[in-house]
Amino acid sequence: MQGFFVLTHRPLLESAHLCTMRENDEESFTDNEDQELYEHYRIQVDKGQSQLRIDKFLMLRIENASRTKIQNAAQEGCILVNDKPVKANYKVKPEDIISVVLPNPPRDTTVYPEDLPLDIVYEDDDLLIVNKAPGMVVHPGFNNYTGTLVNALVHHFDHLPITQNGDQRPGLVHRIDKETSGLLVISKSEKAMTHLAKQFFDHSIERTYQALVWGDFEEDEGTIEGNLDRNPQNRLQMMVFQDPEKGKHAITHYKIIERFHYATLIECRLETGRTHQIRAHMRYKGHPIFNDKTYGGDLILKGVQLPKFKQFVMNLFNVIPRQALHAKSLGFIHPRSGEKMYFESPLPDDFQACVDKWRSTSVAWDKMKS
Repeated sequence: MQGFFVLTHRPLLESAHLCTMRENDEESFTDNEDQELYEHYRIQVDKGQSQLRIDKFLMLRIENASRTKIQNAAQEGCILVNDKPVKANYKVKPEDIISVVLPNPPRDTTVYPEDLPLDIVYEDDDLLIVNKAPGMVVHPGFNNYTGTLVNALVHHFDHLPITQNGDQRPGLVHRIDKETSGLLVISKSEKAMTHLAKQFFDHSIERTYQALVWGDFEEDEGTIEGNLDRNPQNRLQMMVFQDPEKGKHAITHYKIIERFHYATLIECRLETGRTHQIRAHMRYKGHPIFNDKTYGGDLILKGVQLPKFKQFVMNLFNVIPRQALHAKSLGFIHPRSGEKMYFESPLPDDFQACVDKWRSTSVAWDKMKS
């Protein structure tokens, strides 16, 4: 007899999270910052459940989960029973608590290959590292069905389409905003995808960003910790809530790279990968990212008393017509070799030009003051 079960999406740990928001959902964002693309299941086995291998048990209860996917997940330590990892041949028992981390299920639409330019930093049989240009959407969705990174990846992978069963698809494990530039890791096999998803889940992936933000800081470094959820007054924004029951836990560490009096170049290190995390945290800190239209960074927030400052800023908005945010570095353990991999990407031309202009103008202000 197969007993009743409960299947829910919820965190394995307090610091873990589920990010399966689709870009074509009515209330979802059109692009999401560094969003991990794995599913998490929690299944409570009923008292009447007969003993059954866990791979067979989960195949019956998780949509689109092949036996191979389940076995790969077990091999990578992604299946826990009562908070302990188990192998695929584990026999489920009544009242077991099963927690599962799996790559995000395939979408129900076909994505067709497009011959688009890709800046591939590294590639082997298991994965590739892409330096995404600003303005490119990562995954097809509402109002962005073509011209995306995934369309380009499908073309790059020998013109293979994304199929219903998910056997042939570029392995997105995370993504970044349309207007954010920088590094993304893409898996080329189910095993690599599961291994990388587990690293994101454990927060062992090393990710740093550089951002130009409004204003100066008293401190040289700091940490922003606060749950993120949608702003009830503006569904396109995330905002910080101090209520621990509201939203998802988010931690951003930052340090100062260079000060320009009225703007600051900073480095951000993510512990979590929430939607718009850096953008929302910097807004909460009082330092919106320069020219971030969603979070008020496209307003002149400092230096309004200076002569010709407005024109200076407006010119810079033309130099970098997007938020000044760049995914600069990425570090992880290779899913096959176990080797530590680390990659860095220089600031793109528009971001670097903006920083150079701030730097030269800041030097001029220093000379005027002296």
